[in-house]
Amino acid sequence: MAANFTSLEAQWIIQFKAPYVLEKHTLVISNNKIEDILPSSEAKQKYPSSNIIKLNNHALIPGLINTHNHAAMTLFRGMADDLPLMTWLNDHIWPAEGKWVQEEFVKDGTELAIAEMLLSGTTTYSDMYFFPEVSAQVIDKAGIKAQLCTPIMEFPTAWGSGPDEYIQKTKVLLEQYKNHPRISIAAGPHAPYTVSDETFNKCIQLKQDHGCQLQVHLHETQFEVDESLKQHNKRPIQRLHELGVLDQSTQCVHMTALTKEDIETISTSGAHLLHCPESNLKLASGFAPVHQAQEHGINIALGTDGAASNNDQDMLGEARSAALLAKAVSQNATALSALEALKAATLNGAKALGIDNKTGSLETGKLADIVAIDLSPLHCQPVYDPISQIIYAARADQVSNVWSEGHQLVKDKKLTSQDTENIINKARNWAEKIKETTA
Repeated sequence: MAANFTSLEAQWIIQFKAPYVLEKHTLVISNNKIEDILPSSEAKQKYPSSNIIKLNNHALIPGLINTHNHAAMTLFRGMADDLPLMTWLNDHIWPAEGKWVQEEFVKDGTELAIAEMLLSGTTTYSDMYFFPEVSAQVIDKAGIKAQLCTPIMEFPTAWGSGPDEYIQKTKVLLEQYKNHPRISIAAGPHAPYTVSDETFNKCIQLKQDHGCQLQVHLHETQFEVDESLKQHNKRPIQRLHELGVLDQSTQCVHMTALTKEDIETISTSGAHLLHCPESNLKLASGFAPVHQAQEHGINIALGTDGAASNNDQDMLGEARSAALLAKAVSQNATALSALEALKAATLNGAKALGIDNKTGSLETGKLADIVAIDLSPLHCQPVYDPISQIIYAARADQVSNVWSEGHQLVKDKKLTSQDTENIINKARNWAEKIKETTA
């Protein structure tokens, strides 16, 4: 054949339709898309001139999708651990951001986060942080895909003077990246307690004018709900629902303090729940009722949150935590099965970001966003069900190879588009500077 094909010959290929596990199959890449998935014996005959990559004892899964992150905050990793959310924010994170966050900080922190994400199998992520125009440049160079949620709130930050400037900058970025193949821009009103009704209405207008997504921290803690009842005489979800914020293009992050009525409102609106179990656990923010939300048809996707509150960017670990926590919270051992957890980390994330027609599953015609996981280590033996092993036994360092839109960004556990040593050195330099001024 005249086309240039790459064939990934794997022990298992995971898909989200029966049969969920294809054994001894080959996935064929042509340019940036999946050309074919077929038995390996047939692939050799159909694509005789293909470049074959043998992945014995490996499972192929879709590229993981991290739907909520503050990527540059990797440079604050471990800086303010073991503190409650509002103390962590008010006394540590916000002061540190006020002192240190500028373009170079965002550039170096984003490079570090992307490197960690790629090495652990993430090919798409959503970021809400300052200087998204700088993050976009790093993303473009690294080859990963991203949704950049512009931070919008009522008070000044290093990125701007207030909501009007943030929204104007968002409009500029929406126009600049409207045709970019790997980067999209979304509105990111921070949270109900930092955003006024007027500003939320302006964000709704952005969605209507530009067709963009909207991401908001919502019901992160019971304290947030209680304060909203005092100030607005409404729960935050009720307030946002009445404003018209909630619809199928709205991504609701955390969602730990929910009543049955809250769940029904989200379900009816079509909004998505972006679940960050490890960050919620570490900050003692509460437990998202994932099983109940699923029963109401709400799309559940996963995110790591920033490394200052997690403290890693490991989506396989996040999927495991989500599956285990869903069972404990609902007291139902069948809640969020291994397959559902993997789907939450991939296809559901793509759905939340509005790109499930392009990525999130291994299907012919979709983008070649692919992760190879080596299931040969001792702690993964024996393999009865590769999906269960991936969620409950595998570790991030078993990711051996990663393709984003057909480009191999991780080869034999090494980055191909980034300088690992340089990234580590810059992170250490930032730590020294920050420690000197906080000692």
